[in-house]
Amino acid sequence: MASKKSRKPAIATARSDHDRLTKLAESLSSQIPELSDELLAELERARVVDDAKLPQTVVRMGSSLRYTSDLGEDRSVTLVYPGEADIAKGRISILTPIGAALIGLSAGQSIDWKARDGRAHRLTVREVWRG
Repeated sequence: MASKKSRKPAIATARSDHDRLTKLAESLSSQIPELSDELLAELERARVVDDAKLPQTVVRMGSSLRYTSDLGEDRSVTLVYPGEADIAKGRISILTPIGAALIGLSAGQSIDWKARDGRAHRLTVREVWRG
């Protein structure tokens, strides 16, 4: 059993993102169960709000954001669906550990996430904007 993680921050998702991401995660449960479970866990703990009521400062699909990490990184990225991902252009797939960690966070919030190599990291969202 995994050790207890630090408490995760409260998150919110737009209803349309929540519905589409839930279907995506469920469809991938047999191919990539660990990531599917991680994304579903984030979606289950999220407060779902009408799309128009989600604040601009909350990371949703298509949001661009700047974050800093415990490794000293300061990056600007856009959260996208898998077919739109392009790491060279800063387009991070929701189906990556960091992508799943980012969904629903607001500017100023921090979260611990586990990289594919199993190491734990912490990132802090500094600002969020729409495309």
